[in-house]
Amino acid sequence: MKLKALIGSGHKIVLFMLPFLLVGLALNIKRPALFRIRGPRLLKVLSAIILILGVTGWIWSVALILTRVPKRRLITTGPYALVKHPLYTDISFLVLPWVGLLLGSWLGVPLGIVLYVGSRLFSPQEERLLSETFGASWDEYRRTVKIAWL
Repeated sequence: MKLKALIGSGHKIVLFMLPFLLVGLALNIKRPALFRIRGPRLLKVLSAIILILGVTGWIWSVALILTRVPKRRLITTGPYALVKHPLYTDISFLVLPWVGLLLGSWLGVPLGIVLYVGSRLFSPQEERLLSETFGASWDEYRRTVKIAWL
């Protein structure tokens, strides 16, 4: 199995996000007060809980990719039963923003949004390939996935 099949559009999404990440990090270093957030202790607890859920979902998704993609099997269980692209969704909404908030910065929120936009731009290419590869099985999956737009 080629590495490209395992990473899908991930490299394109990372390249799309890279300028935003670099500018955000540079601004955060130069002017940390711009991104600093002081929330109640409850925000830290909530951030940790959501981050644990996001990382767990991400690891689960990666494990499914590593075990099923080499066997050329369409993944429709676990996080994939909820959303079509759980890797991108988890990192965009459940990891980056909450890591930032846990560290006292809101920088993760716009970075998560940029990552999600990048995933929406490039995931249709992955979906075309999945449709060509799995045909009717892919169509059935698209109809049954719980949140099809993520």
